[in-house]
Amino acid sequence: MSISASFSTPGLLLTVALTAYLAFAAPWLGKRQYDRLARRRAHDPRALVHAYRLWIAEEWIWLAVTALILVLSPGLDPADLGFAMPGNLDQIAPAVVGMTGAIVIGTLLLRRLARSGRAVPGQAAFAELMPRTPAERWHGLAMAVTAGVCEEIVYRGLLIAFGVGVLGLGTAAAAALALAVFVAGHLYQGWKGMVAVTLLGFWLTIVYLSTGSLLLPILMHVLIDVRGLVCMPAPAGKTVGQAV
Repeated sequence: MSISASFSTPGLLLTVALTAYLAFAAPWLGKRQYDRLARRRAHDPRALVHAYRLWIAEEWIWLAVTALILVLSPGLDPADLGFAMPGNLDQIAPAVVGMTGAIVIGTLLLRRLARSGRAVPGQAAFAELMPRTPAERWHGLAMAVTAGVCEEIVYRGLLIAFGVGVLGLGTAAAAALALAVFVAGHLYQGWKGMVAVTLLGFWLTIVYLSTGSLLLPILMHVLIDVRGLVCMPAPAGKTVGQAV
């Protein structure tokens, strides 16, 4: 994939500000908000809905800033941010199909495991985000779609273009730096959760760089988050109003 991003001065300032926020402020704020959610869910049945609404609004603001950067930077081609039809599908399709099949099969197996009352591997890292009511589940679906769209465009599209066009990094190095910022944003999940996020983020990055398009990474990211937030039952023994 070839990226030749050229940011205008206003676009560059906005990009630097957003990157700094994502790298340093967002991880700390996210962990603080998650810990607050964990404390509130025991006595506030609307806590998760409120948290989801906050995070959804925040991520769409990120996307709005990215759109403004694109508008303010005539030298920045939309394709530099992944807005293009995917190429090399003949090479990447088998791996994408295999990954999708693994997600679907894994979801069915994990649902069966959860319904048997046993712990689902990895679920503890984001247990407080698991919906327990229909309203929470709908908000979880909105969060999954929002994360898939906004995070792919911002973390992979914008940050990789920033690394190449502004920092002068090679595509691989810029992608690695963007992945590190993406993983840092999941600080609230603890180190085990961040390891899983690293693996998934690495795979999504490979798909992006191989196809030159964010279309498949967005679809796969949404699918992964729908699996985790919507399709899986709440942790065993959890009901509305119970503490962790």
